Amino acid sequence: MIGISKLYMGQVEVSDPLRYGRKSGKLPSHLLQFSADKKPVVVWNVTSACNLKCTHCYAATEGAPDELRTDEALAVIDDLAGFGVPVLLFSGGEPFVRPDILTLAKYAVSQGLRVVFSTNGTLINAELAAEIKTIGASYAGISIDGMEEVHDRFRVCKGAFQQSLNAIRLCREAGVKVGLRVTMTKENVGEIPAIFDLIESERIPRICLYHLVYSGRGADIAALDLDHALRRSTLDLIIDRTRQLHERGQPVEVLTVDNHCDGPYLYMRMLAEGNPRAKEVMQLLEMNGGNSTGHGIACISWDGTIYPDQFWRNQPVGNLREKPFSEIWGNPAAGSLLAMLREKKQHVTGKCVSCRFLNVCGGNFRARAEAATGELWGVDPACYLTDEEIRG
Repeated sequence: MIGISKLYMGQVEVSDPLRYGRKSGKLPSHLLQFSADKKPVVVWNVTSACNLKCTHCYAATEGAPDELRTDEALAVIDDLAGFGVPVLLFSGGEPFVRPDILTLAKYAVSQGLRVVFSTNGTLINAELAAEIKTIGASYAGISIDGMEEVHDRFRVCKGAFQQSLNAIRLCREAGVKVGLRVTMTKENVGEIPAIFDLIESERIPRICLYHLVYSGRGADIAALDLDHALRRSTLDLIIDRTRQLHERGQPVEVLTVDNHCDGPYLYMRMLAEGNPRAKEVMQLLEMNGGNSTGHGIACISWDGTIYPDQFWRNQPVGNLREKPFSEIWGNPAAGSLLAMLREKKQHVTGKCVSCRFLNVCGGNFRARAEAATGELWGVDPACYLTDEEIRG
C-alpha cells in the first residue's frame, strides 16, 4: 500500500507503524508492540461463498469446498495470536455469509488481534453494524466501484450500490470506522472524481484504490487494466483530490494498493514541485520496502491453504491442517518460495535489476507479473516508470 495522504500530506495515520515504523525505531510506546518483528498482516478468506458475482473477484470459485470448521478456525486464531500477527482481515467470498463469522471475529479480538473486515456491504443491516461495533472490530472496508450504474454492473446485481451505501451509513452511525475499496479498470476509472465526491459528502475517512491483479475473474478482464499513461494521470488525480480534501479540512486517509511504483512516482512529483518533504518521503518508502508478498502479508484460504498473498492463488506454500501457520510462515525451507520472496531483490529480472527504486518497490507485484509473463520473477507490466526515471 502507498499512503498518498501520509506521504504527500504528512498525515499521521493508524497504520503508520505497520507500514513504516517497524524499521524506523521511532514509535510512541503504545505502538512498540508492532515494531519488534515484521509479522504479516493476514487476509483470511473464511469462505468462498458469496451473494454476488463481481467481475473482478480474485477469489472467485464455485461452492464452498472443505471450509475450516469453527473449532479448526478458533485454533488457527490461537496460533496467529501467539505468533504475533498484528492484523487479521476477514474476507471471502463474502465473510458475512459464513454463519460463525462473528464468533470468530469476537474470539480474535479477545486474543488481542486487531480485526477488520473486507465486505461488499450488501448484508450489513443496523443489527449487524451494531454487532460489528460490539465485538470490537477496528474497521470495515466496503467495496464501491463507481456510482450506481457502474457499481451495479461490476457487481452483477441491480441495487448493490444502494445496499452498500446504506451499509456505509449504518456502520458510521454504529461507530464503526468504515472505508471504501475500489478496484480500478478502464471501465470505472472515470468514476474516481465522483467517488471522491462521495467520500466528502458522506464523511468517509478512508479509501483504498486497488490496481487490478489478474487473478480469479480478474484474469478474464486483464485487457481492461489501465495502460501506463492512464495509470500516471489517475495517480495525479488521486494526489490532487487528496490534497483538496485536506485543504478543505477533511483529511481522508487515501491509499493506492498493489502497484508499488506509485511510491517512486509520488516522490518524483514532489521533487518536481520543490516539496521540502520529498527527502522524508523517500526515507519512509525505504522503511516500507515496497511489495511484501510472502513477508508482511499472508493469506489463509477457506480450506486452510496458505498463500504468499491473497492474489497469488496458484502458489500455495502449505496448509494449516498439516502444520500451524506459525511453523509454515516462521520457518520456510531454504530455496522455498517464501524464502526467496524474503530475498526477492536477488531474483528480480529485466528492468527491475538496475532500477534505482528497487529498494522502495521490491520488484512490484509477483502475482500480476507471473500472470502476464508466465515467469515467477518476470517484470510486472503495471510498472509505468520510464527508462529515464529508472536510471535517474
